[in-house]
Amino acid sequence: MVTPSRKLMDEHDSILIGLDILEKMTVLIQDGKQVEINDIEEMLNFLKLFADKSHHGKEEDILFPAMEKAGIPNERGPIGQMLIEHNQGRVYIKEMGESIQEGNLAKNEFIQAAINYINLLRAHIKKENMVLFPMGDKMIPADEQEEISVRFKEWEENILGAENLAKMH
Repeated sequence: MVTPSRKLMDEHDSILIGLDILEKMTVLIQDGKQVEINDIEEMLNFLKLFADKSHHGKEEDILFPAMEKAGIPNERGPIGQMLIEHNQGRVYIKEMGESIQEGNLAKNEFIQAAINYINLLRAHIKKENMVLFPMGDKMIPADEQEEISVRFKEWEENILGAENLAKMH
């Protein structure tokens, strides 16, 4: 069985690729090169739908409650810190989206929000992969992990749908 944490770490790999692309877009914009607004909007859609709604949604609604039940602290603990970072990431995504007005890009606002988001998420992913997920693997019983995996699959199908699921993984 693929554990829930392994599934999420695989998704982290996809998100990191997205962050690399976002970083390249940011560098192009900083260098005065043209980046299509449509490409930026597609990236924001990926971040909103896959990274946040699907991936972070599974963590927040399924995995983190199971971790807390198993004894991993939320308040003032690692789960609470991850939740704070999820919310901060949403602020940066919103700022990137708001930098697009009537087909025009407010470059400085976009660049700052994108850099902040990239830095936040790269560090966030490292913390989850190296600290939080191994804790969950040790503390959540195997039968509960299997149930979490089933719930993850249902979540993805409901949030992403089959077509988006295949494209975004």
